Amino acid sequence: MVSKELRADLQLKWQRIQQAMQMVNADGCLLSVDVNLFYTTGQIFSGYFYLPSQGEPCFFVKRPNGITGSNVEYIRKPEQIPALLAEKGINQPNKLLLEADELSYNDYIRLQQLFNPKETGNATTLMRNVRMVKNPWEISQFRISAKGHAATYAEIPSCYRPGITDLEFQYEIENKMRRQGSIGIFRAFGANMDIHMGSILAGDNAEAPSPFDFALGGQGMDPSCPLGANGTILKEGTSVMVDMAGNYSAYLTDMTRVYAIGKLPELAYKAHQVSLAIQHEIENMARPGTPCADLYNLAFQMAEREGLADYFMGTKQQAKFVGHGIGLQINELPVLTPRSKELLEENMTFALEPKFVIPGTGAVGVENSYLVTNNAVEKLTLFEENIIQL
Repeated sequence: MVSKELRADLQLKWQRIQQAMQMVNADGCLLSVDVNLFYTTGQIFSGYFYLPSQGEPCFFVKRPNGITGSNVEYIRKPEQIPALLAEKGINQPNKLLLEADELSYNDYIRLQQLFNPKETGNATTLMRNVRMVKNPWEISQFRISAKGHAATYAEIPSCYRPGITDLEFQYEIENKMRRQGSIGIFRAFGANMDIHMGSILAGDNAEAPSPFDFALGGQGMDPSCPLGANGTILKEGTSVMVDMAGNYSAYLTDMTRVYAIGKLPELAYKAHQVSLAIQHEIENMARPGTPCADLYNLAFQMAEREGLADYFMGTKQQAKFVGHGIGLQINELPVLTPRSKELLEENMTFALEPKFVIPGTGAVGVENSYLVTNNAVEKLTLFEENIIQL
């Protein structure tokens, strides 16, 4: 089903999933959500991936035609799966894991009834935990995205023309993204998280609260997608926060930079420098075993000490996190929040985004993507971090 290059990576993933299954006494795991299919097979198809707690996986494909390989079976409907497993000598699972947080109610009940296990568990939780720690091939994909991300941001000043709106600015950036190789999809976990390729926040729009679970909001261009750019004119004294997706491979890097139209108020420059200081201190503190909650608390305490707590991570609506895991989705685990119980582990990847919103000016701050190494963190997104003049 996949190239030889990916086979070793997939074998590692299957082993890690099986180890996690055995920890919860699960006999089988059935996946059908696109992100989990890509994670376990290296491609997206309509169908199902079945992994027993021991042995090789099976691939049940409805579409497209032409997928071949070991244990690939074409099916019309999932009701065929139990009989095909029996033909292969694979026992029906006593405990089956299904993607309970992502399947529709009807699909969940249908799959549960056709397997009729004694117990059903949540594959969504298990897969999100497994996906926190990356394999070498995945890390190489982050490096591809980071390189494309930086190349696009270097072109952003050429997208600006006096008098344009934030939306017009974003259209030009999106063009640069696609030319640099952006896949053009922004995958996020959870309901009500639809967003197209990223977010631009300029001026007072940076204060606008949003129902979306991102660090900052923005009114958006239409009530059907209340996030990001809203048609604000880029005028003197306005900061422009660019938070566009780093999807130059299937693995997303996250990077935010701030651009300025003319001179900004001194408070904006101060807050930006505090953001860089927070980033520096967290870089020094973060390593395997560091509690994620401690990283948030350090960031908030520094903002509070500088008299900037009221502007930290928003004003009218303040986000209660300062970073998040990244991967096939932009908001993976772990989350850098005061409530987090998670510890950093080697080969986790996360985005750190200490940001401030200055009323009348816009948002300032920085965001970068990091890899947790054996004794520190490595910054993956390398690009100018001071406020860039347009």
